[in-house]
Amino acid sequence: MISLKRVYMIVAAVFLIIVLGLIAFTSWYTVDESEQAVILTFGKAQEGTTEPGLHFKLPWPIQSVEKLSKETFSLQFGFQEEKGEVKEFPAETKMITGDENIVLADLVVQWKITEPTKYLYNSLEPKEILYDATASSLRSIIGSSKIDDALTSGKADIEANVRDLLSTLIKEYDIGISILAVKLQDVELPNDEVRKAFTNVTDARETMNTKINEARKYENQRMNEAEGEKAAIILNAEGDRAERIEKARGEVAVFDKLYEEYRTNSAITRERLIIETIEQVLPNAEVYIMNDDGNTMKYFPIRPLETKVDDTKKGSEDNG
Repeated sequence: MISLKRVYMIVAAVFLIIVLGLIAFTSWYTVDESEQAVILTFGKAQEGTTEPGLHFKLPWPIQSVEKLSKETFSLQFGFQEEKGEVKEFPAETKMITGDENIVLADLVVQWKITEPTKYLYNSLEPKEILYDATASSLRSIIGSSKIDDALTSGKADIEANVRDLLSTLIKEYDIGISILAVKLQDVELPNDEVRKAFTNVTDARETMNTKINEARKYENQRMNEAEGEKAAIILNAEGDRAERIEKARGEVAVFDKLYEEYRTNSAITRERLIIETIEQVLPNAEVYIMNDDGNTMKYFPIRPLETKVDDTKKGSEDNG
């Protein structure tokens, strides 16, 4: 028979092996790149670990590890999409706008866990808190917006306002979550007839905006053309002005020279001016200078001689 002492030794050896195995298997843990870990010492949360790899801790039951994902989660408010099928919850998405119209609004909230300790132990159901805060934020912003803004061009502002309000609420709840983005999926009217009428109004508004943009484009085109014509007129006027100024300066210079000659010899200058004026007024007239006593003055027939000389010169050139 096996002695009692030997039985105790076997039991002690088995217990030691179990303890050593437990220490060996519970003193190490790994963190994946997409994970973050929280260390618990006798159930009390310590600092978290976000660096991937193999890490050491005290064996169980002294320390244990809780792992959470670092990925970005999506909260679907008002609908649920699974395996390509969309299930809607109109009772949750029905809300009243600031001008007392009913709309159906659903959205997607992108969020992630940034403080794992608070996410695990500051609340029992952090996802439910996030969902309720999302519903409250969306209803608050829609309730202060007009239906035109909710259905048309004001969606971006509504998304930004919902994101800001939701981030403020989550920060006050202190549940270790950060809001990354808010995206409105659909904002619709509950009645088909009303929806069709509003669609017609929206189409008319878009047509109006298109016409306004075309008119502004035409206005800008005509304004540019008018500015170009204006600049051309001003440039021509400046050129004409400069030309007239230079011409006037030239005439002044000629007058000054004539005046100097007149001061030097007034009689000759006066006769010269008279003759030049007659030549300008009557360019084809024959000018004869008569005596002052009224008698005919013999003159040298220079005009016929000039004509004869010119004819002779022309004939010589032709013969040559």
